[in-house]
Amino acid sequence: MGQTLLQKVWDLHTVRRLPTGQTQLFVGLHLIHEVTTPQAFDMLRQRGVKVAFPELTYATVDHIVPTLDQQRPFADALAEQMIAALERNVMEHGIQFSDLKTNSQGIVHVIGPELGLTQPGITIACGDSHTSTHGAFGAIAFGIGTSQVRDVLASQCLAIDPLKVRRVSVDGTLSPGVYAKDVILEIIAQLGVKGGVGFAYEYAGSVVNSMSMEERMTMCNMSIEGGARIGYVNPDDITFSYLNNRQFAPTGEAFTQAKTWWGSMASDTDAIYDDEVTLDGNAIEPRVTWGINPGQSVGISENIPNPNSTDVETAAVQEALDFMELSAGTPIAGTKIDVAFIGSCTNSRLSDLREAARIVQGHKVASHVKALAVPGSKKVREAAEQEGLHEIFQDAGFEWRAAGCSMCLAMNPDRLHEREVCASSSNRNFKGRQGSPTGRTLLMSPAMAAVAAVEGKVTDVREHLEN
Repeated sequence: MGQTLLQKVWDLHTVRRLPTGQTQLFVGLHLIHEVTTPQAFDMLRQRGVKVAFPELTYATVDHIVPTLDQQRPFADALAEQMIAALERNVMEHGIQFSDLKTNSQGIVHVIGPELGLTQPGITIACGDSHTSTHGAFGAIAFGIGTSQVRDVLASQCLAIDPLKVRRVSVDGTLSPGVYAKDVILEIIAQLGVKGGVGFAYEYAGSVVNSMSMEERMTMCNMSIEGGARIGYVNPDDITFSYLNNRQFAPTGEAFTQAKTWWGSMASDTDAIYDDEVTLDGNAIEPRVTWGINPGQSVGISENIPNPNSTDVETAAVQEALDFMELSAGTPIAGTKIDVAFIGSCTNSRLSDLREAARIVQGHKVASHVKALAVPGSKKVREAAEQEGLHEIFQDAGFEWRAAGCSMCLAMNPDRLHEREVCASSSNRNFKGRQGSPTGRTLLMSPAMAAVAAVEGKVTDVREHLEN
């Protein structure tokens, strides 16, 4: 009987089975940042414990970093304390660090792949729920909490519950104007925000197989929004091509050997899955969230749903409608926005910026809209500027920012105010997520956020592509 990639990688990294039924899993790569580490390092210090494998840990700063003025000390005293704490801790323990002085700083889930730290067949942990991003490479990657960050720093292991595997196949071909972001929003809408609890999602099918690595990262990034702890794609030639010549990837003959091993980690053709779901990629259209969780989305041609019963789901729909001040049965298209945000670990890579720039070129941002374009890393920003993308954004009226998490979670100066509505390429539309407890977030692809910025309202990007 064949095995899935999850089973293969899990078995290779299993230290022992615990009496609780959990697995003591060795972590091949531990990514850290400034927000979830201060307490973890303090706990180590209190116990007189050193980092067990500093060479398997890599640090960056992203969450609290301002994207407008990055001069130190930061204006936000708490942000300055957090970044200073990380600087002290990595120096004390000999951990590699992409700080603001380097050209490799950026969002942790952007720099891991672009540096070649993220590789097939390894386990990856980070104190951030969107660590599932790295599964795009055929890694088993998951987010952990602060106490687990401590455990990994101290032992390079953690206790984790075993997972079932659901293969989610997307077949057919995506239409122009439909992107990976639309595909994952469609999956979450169909399977639910809790549908993946207890599962790892293996993404497959002709649509996924033809995606670039950046598109696969977008898919895997939002696995957690569907309740799955892990999302991954089997490694293939697209994966290997991306990793070739990356800083931390093998080189020469070692790379050739690595490709063979990486390929062997892919799920066997006769692997058995706990569940299988198939979607028709031809039927997917640009999607927009209308509610307060990522599962509450509709296609751009569809209407906002009506509460139609008295069960819990209906109560959740009504709560969302009330908060968003949207009317059931009305089109999502035409919803007015105040802010457009292109960025986050979901959609801040070069291909995202290229597509958004293609949409806004020759246009101006609507007069009532504030628009931000925030690259996911310094390397992304440099590459975008070499192509002149920053000039396209600035000419259209976008603010071109430095790398960071920015308005995705508003742990920095980039945030919504009062009841503003934001067209966002990020991953979460929870109440208060973007800084204002009453601010409202509409999730969509970077191209959809770009056209919303120009039109001042939710608009089908396909209309602009046809012009």
